[in-house]
Amino acid sequence: MNAPAPTHRPIQQLPDQLISQIAAGEVVERPSAVVKELLENALDAGATQITVRLEEGGVKRIAITDNGRGIEPDQLPLALARHATSKIASLHDLEHVGTLGFRGEALASIASVAAVRITSRTPGAPHAWEIVGSHEGTVAPSSGTFGTTIDVQDLYFNTPARRKFLKSEQTEYGHCAEVVRRIALARPDVSFSLTHNGRTIDHWNVSEAAKRSAQILGNDFAEARLPLDEAAGPLRLHGYVGLPTASKARADGQFFYVNGRFVRDKLLVHAVRAAYQDVLHGDRFPCYVLSLELDPALVDVNVHPSKIEVRFRDSRAVHQFVFHAVQRTLAQTSATAHGSAPAPISAAEVKPTGTPVWAPRPHEQTSFGAQLAPSFSPSPFAPGSRWDDPRPGPINGASTGGVAQRTEAYGALFAAGGPAKAEAPVGVPLSALERPLSNDDFPLGFALAQLHGIYILAQNTKGLVLVDMHAAHERILYEQIKNALDARADGAELQVQQLLIPVTFYADAIEVATAQDHGETLKTLGFDIAALSPTTLAVRTVPTLLKNADAQTLARDVLRDVREYGGSRVLVERRNELLGTLACHTAVRANRILSVQEMNALLRQMEITERSDQCNHGRPTWVQLEIAALDKLFLRGQ
Repeated sequence: MNAPAPTHRPIQQLPDQLISQIAAGEVVERPSAVVKELLENALDAGATQITVRLEEGGVKRIAITDNGRGIEPDQLPLALARHATSKIASLHDLEHVGTLGFRGEALASIASVAAVRITSRTPGAPHAWEIVGSHEGTVAPSSGTFGTTIDVQDLYFNTPARRKFLKSEQTEYGHCAEVVRRIALARPDVSFSLTHNGRTIDHWNVSEAAKRSAQILGNDFAEARLPLDEAAGPLRLHGYVGLPTASKARADGQFFYVNGRFVRDKLLVHAVRAAYQDVLHGDRFPCYVLSLELDPALVDVNVHPSKIEVRFRDSRAVHQFVFHAVQRTLAQTSATAHGSAPAPISAAEVKPTGTPVWAPRPHEQTSFGAQLAPSFSPSPFAPGSRWDDPRPGPINGASTGGVAQRTEAYGALFAAGGPAKAEAPVGVPLSALERPLSNDDFPLGFALAQLHGIYILAQNTKGLVLVDMHAAHERILYEQIKNALDARADGAELQVQQLLIPVTFYADAIEVATAQDHGETLKTLGFDIAALSPTTLAVRTVPTLLKNADAQTLARDVLRDVREYGGSRVLVERRNELLGTLACHTAVRANRILSVQEMNALLRQMEITERSDQCNHGRPTWVQLEIAALDKLFLRGQ
């Protein structure tokens, strides 16, 4: 099909109405764009109460009322004129924009494609004034409260071709409601009310950021978030980052603001995503509400018609600041994040007794003949501490499925008023300490028993702690392996275990070729895998941290990832996934019966390990059941 021949016309000046309609194509993409522009104007006017009324998804009507400072009657025509604004007057102002709206074209563009009425009353004025239509309309007296109401009706009534591209009423309403939610999240100091077709949908009173984010994002986010507030030079980042347990299958829980303006900036999204890479693998998306504040001169907000993208003067510095601030917040454990950080016991406070601490045990055979993974590393407490094991024997001659022990040893620790001079809890006897123990020394408490070979039950000051021992140990090993590789990158030597008898196994031609082609990458990871024949590989060394794992399984997994992603890429882009695989193979397995000492050692290591609240896949490693919750289960006090 041939294209129509172009029409030859002389160059001429376009009429103002057509210019405004062309501009409206950029500014007024759909009803939600009108809502955004009008809300920003209301906030720039100092409003503390804003009401949004919609009809038929905003296509029939959008009316926004605020209690801001209003518009003087002689200024009303200018409010509807193109490129007229009170917010900038020079290039310097444009380079230091501190307001949300500043282009001076939004109202003129809206008025070119819809019926617009502005009613406004300034403080001290005896009555309100209104203007209808365009900047050529007549300003007339009207009734109204202090502030401004902008009423937009019949969007695209004069451009039906554009109107037919709008979606259903519910879809357009959804976009409008999302805009209101975004702006309300950024301004908890302002009350917002949203109605649709005469029915109030949402209302948020003035509140604090914590309450507003809980109201809008829900209790699931409120119960799984960490506060963040960091500053460096001219930059400040504050808000909330969701734990991996609050992640979603879609990226609809991500709210980032720059100087109060909601943005979708690739640089900022990448910085936050990179900060989550240690705790959230796969296709899950984190949830967060973050606000970046900086000198307006350091950011250009005039790079996109809808102002949803920005450009930073020093993008690398901003990226690194956001990345490290979020990463440090996620590195906290629930204990440290909620104000009960463990007080470390120094070596000087512990009196050595000469008895060695427990060390990892070799593979064991269960009664079912399954080989069990090794236990975790020793307790972080000082060497030489005595391990007391108060476990009683089998009850009534029957073998118990977990570990039972006396709880009176912990009684004093959790008694009101703090721990008195009492019998020491398992792991660190009071006789070995120069100072009395505090409740804050052990946020995760002390082990009581093991449930079904999977969970550790512990008691702390708040109540009952349930620990998924495999997930917790997996996180600990992951962090240890990662730190070892980071130390190697800084010049330190990676500790490797030379196998006395190399582990040989059958390998296909691709595995053999991978071992030969990527030998340096494998050595960087601590593996020496050599080809003995065209069908046989031998594992000669493994990282010391993984020495008790199945060498053949580890080797096959490493070779698979190196082959699939390439030697250099697997150490950069896929490193975390690879380390997660290694940690998972090495972590203590289900049905492994642990002693009290081993369980307490795991609890102590969790308290000092970054990100120990989640395993490498974003699942929780432990949960807290407070006494009040337990009382409620048993109807105590009711």
